[in-house]
Amino acid sequence: MNKTYTMSVAGVTRELPIVKLNETISIASFVILGDVELVTKTAPALIDKMPEVDFLVTAEAKGIPLVFEMARLLDMGHYVVARKSIKPYMTDPLVDEVVSITTQEKQRLCLDEKDALAIKGKRIAIVDDVISTGNSIEAIERLVESAGAEVVAKVAILAEGDAADRDDIIFLEHLPLF
Repeated sequence: MNKTYTMSVAGVTRELPIVKLNETISIASFVILGDVELVTKTAPALIDKMPEVDFLVTAEAKGIPLVFEMARLLDMGHYVVARKSIKPYMTDPLVDEVVSITTQEKQRLCLDEKDALAIKGKRIAIVDDVISTGNSIEAIERLVESAGAEVVAKVAILAEGDAADRDDIIFLEHLPLF
């Protein structure tokens, strides 16, 4: 029998499978991709906790549905996605590298020059589904600051493990490590 963890956030309850990452760490696998109810309930709850911002920025890919819904609710015409690779259409991209708990290998995050220019001088909220080590959020923060923007909020649906003890992030619920 597979072990699960019962998670409740913003009035939504899900049974999350517990997945072993390595010999010492297992996580409750939280995936918002395709979960319309979860995205539409958590987006307004996060907005209620955030300061006023000009732009939302997320990393490809799991944060995209959440940042879309938040931007829609905030009546923003545009949000920014830090891509995981340099795309042929990108001109002079800003690039940073990160190792996250779920990928466990080095990844690139890339911000297109067009997006960098759009956020320059703006107040930014970095949005993600889960903050665990904080490495991904910190890489996006470096990209945003390289573009000349100010990060005024780092928000996520869940703070995993010790991330819940941080005072520099906004989140809805704590997700334990196993």
